[in-house]
Amino acid sequence: MSGLARHAADLLGVPLAEARPMAGGDLSQCLHLRLEDGREAVAKTGPAPHEEARMLAALAAAGAPAPAVLAVDETVLVLECLPDTGAGPGAEADLGRVVARLHAAEGGRYGWPADYAFGLVVIANGWSDDWPAFWAERRLLCHARHLPAPLFRRIETLARDLENRLPRRPRPALLHGDLWGGNVLYAGNRVSGLIDPACYHGHAEVDLTMLSLFGRPGPAFRETYGASEPGADERAPIYKLWPALVHWRLFGDGYRGMVEGFLEMAGV
Repeated sequence: MSGLARHAADLLGVPLAEARPMAGGDLSQCLHLRLEDGREAVAKTGPAPHEEARMLAALAAAGAPAPAVLAVDETVLVLECLPDTGAGPGAEADLGRVVARLHAAEGGRYGWPADYAFGLVVIANGWSDDWPAFWAERRLLCHARHLPAPLFRRIETLARDLENRLPRRPRPALLHGDLWGGNVLYAGNRVSGLIDPACYHGHAEVDLTMLSLFGRPGPAFRETYGASEPGADERAPIYKLWPALVHWRLFGDGYRGMVEGFLEMAGV
């Protein structure tokens, strides 16, 4: 039994029958647990398990499907094991409904009560009333020490112009924060869970552009979510730039072309 499996079983107070690694796990260790009482669970590490637990609770409070937290401490999060049988023909329409419900939950300002992280990359979430300034400071300029100087100067140029490119006061929707296809679980025609959140309040388009970073939901998603805001296509590369920068820092120079491509699309 691995240390993570033993720790999770101790937190639950239930003997463990089996533990096996789960797919993914680029940034955290993740195990599927089968308990001797017949239940199944997921145990995972992460940068801030208590904060992730609060984020999952926020998703659920907004009406989005999310795994229940069974146990948590400073190093381990133990979660309900949700159905993950694959997407049926009606799944994209249900995803549109789920994300619309999530984004209907509104905060008073932009940000989140605590910072978070993707691996070693800090996600600064300090509160702001100015959305372009939030995106400039906490999502773009924060990478200064980690980028080649010529490329960072292009990011600085873009950041200085964000007040002309992004809405100053979009509705501060509750965002999943890392809403790519791998963080959506399906059971036939329904979304069974949104997992691995990095929540904060911000412009809803951030989640929507993330959904199209490594793929794109079909028209059924838009039919149930709602139409794009005017100017969304022009803002998309600005919002996609942040996850591209994070991927570059986490996984290396293979993502430099993606970063440069989004800068070119943004006209910088």
